[in-house]
Amino acid sequence: MNPLILHAQDAINRRSFLSGSCSLLGMTALNSLITSPSLQAAPIASTLPGFPHLPIKAKRVIYLFQSGAPSQMDLFDYKPEMAKHFGKDLPDSIRQGQRLTGMSSGQKNFPVAPSLFKFAEHGQSRATISELMPHLSTIADDLCFIKSMHTEAINHDPAITFFQTGRQIAGYPSMGSWLSYGLGSENKDLPAFVVLTSFGSGRPDDQPLYNRLWGSGFLPTQHQGVKFRNSGDPVLYLSNPNGMSAATRRQTLDDINALNQHRFGNVGDPEIQSRIAQYEMAFRMQTSVPELTDFSKEPKQILDSYGPDVKRPGSYAANCLLARRLAERDVRFVQLFHMGWDQHGNLPKAIKGQCHDTDQPTTALIKDLKQRGLLDDTLIVWGGEFGRTIYSQGALTKENYGRDHHPRCFTIFLAGGGIKPGMTVGETDDYSYNIVRDPVSIFDLHATMLNRLGIDHNRLTHKFQGLDAKLTGVEKAHAIRSILL
Repeated sequence: MNPLILHAQDAINRRSFLSGSCSLLGMTALNSLITSPSLQAAPIASTLPGFPHLPIKAKRVIYLFQSGAPSQMDLFDYKPEMAKHFGKDLPDSIRQGQRLTGMSSGQKNFPVAPSLFKFAEHGQSRATISELMPHLSTIADDLCFIKSMHTEAINHDPAITFFQTGRQIAGYPSMGSWLSYGLGSENKDLPAFVVLTSFGSGRPDDQPLYNRLWGSGFLPTQHQGVKFRNSGDPVLYLSNPNGMSAATRRQTLDDINALNQHRFGNVGDPEIQSRIAQYEMAFRMQTSVPELTDFSKEPKQILDSYGPDVKRPGSYAANCLLARRLAERDVRFVQLFHMGWDQHGNLPKAIKGQCHDTDQPTTALIKDLKQRGLLDDTLIVWGGEFGRTIYSQGALTKENYGRDHHPRCFTIFLAGGGIKPGMTVGETDDYSYNIVRDPVSIFDLHATMLNRLGIDHNRLTHKFQGLDAKLTGVEKAHAIRSILL
C-alpha cells in the first residue's frame, strides 16, 4: 500500500482516538441527522471527466417500478392457445426442470391457468394489451414493449436488488446513484435522485422495500436517493422547530459547517465534505420541496387526467404527477415503487385493484410529458422484478387462480427518451414460460438506459476492492440497438 495513504490513515486513527471520548455525544447527535434518509443527497454541479461519451437522447429517467412482479400473461403477453390447456399439467418439455420457489415446490401438479381477461390489438403497432389497461391502450403507439426480459433471481429481495444495483446482494450502488455520480445534477435546489413509494390495493401486505435499494453503496454518500414520505413533511426535518427562524437555522448551519471544515482540515476525510453538502442541500430543500409538492396551481384538467387518487398524498397517482413536476425541474432520476403485485392467490381480483391504481396515472404521466415537450428527453421505464407462472399456485377454478414467481421471462415497457415507439421486442413460447426470440437481460436494460443518457456502460466505473466496478457488472451486456432512435 502507498506509504502516504498509510500515514494519512494513521493520522486519522490517532486523532479519532484522542478526540473520540470528548466528542462522542456531539458526533452521535450529528450523525443521527446526517444519516437520515432525508439528508443523504446533494446536487453535483459537474460530471465526471469525459462524460458524456455518446449523443444524449435522454436527460432524465422516471422508473415506474411495479414491486411484486406483474403477471405478464394477464397484462401484455397474450397466449390464446392456453384456453385449450385449462387445468392440464404443465408439460415437462416446457418446464425443463426449472427450479421452483418453496411456495409451489410441494405441488403434485402444475395446472395451466389461462388468463381470465380479454385482449385486443391497439394502435398502428397492433400491440396486444389486456382489458385491465384501458387507458394505456390509448397510447400503445408511444410504447416499446420488451416481452423477453429475464433475470437470475427467483425471490423478491434479491430480484429487486438485482434490478436496482446489478447485483443480488446488498451493498452496491443503485442505478440512480450511478447516474448522479456520472452525470451530476442540473438543479442545485433538489437532489439528483428522488424516490417515491406507494402501497397498492392489489395486496396491501406485499413485500417490504428497504432504503438500501436506493443507496449509494461504495459511491460517495451524496449520490444516495432521497425518499419522499407519504404523509407529513415530504422530507424529514423540512420544517424548522418551533421558535427557530430561517435566520437562526442559517446561522446554525454555518457554525456546523465551520466545525466540519475544521475537522476536514485535520483528517482529510472526503465524506466530511459530503456532510457539508448534504446540510446545504437540506437547507435549500426547505424552500424548493414545499413548492414542488404544492399541486394547487395545477389545472383541473391535469389533475383529473391522473385520476381521483391524485389528491391523496402518497398514492401512485399523486407520485406520477410529482414525477412530472420533478422532471420539469430537471431531477436526474425519479424512482417510483408501487407495491402490491405479488399475487400468489386470488390474482384476478388483486390484479384488477393494481391496474386500477396504475393504468390511468401511468397513461396521464406519459401524455402530460408529451404535451409539455418533455417526453422526447425523458426515459420512462415500467416493470417489475420478474414474471409469473402460467401454472396456478394452489387450487385452480374457472374464476380464480394464483401465480408463482417466474424469472425466465416477463414483460416491461419503455417510452420516450430516444426509444423507438410502437414496437415490440422479443417473444415467448405459447405458455409464456420460455423465451424463443431476442432475450434481454437486466444488464442489457441497464446498458440501454445508460446509452440513452449518453453513457457507455463500460466506462461508468468506480474503483472498489481493486476492480473497476460498474452497474452492468463483469458479464457481457449491450444496448438493445433495435429500439434506439
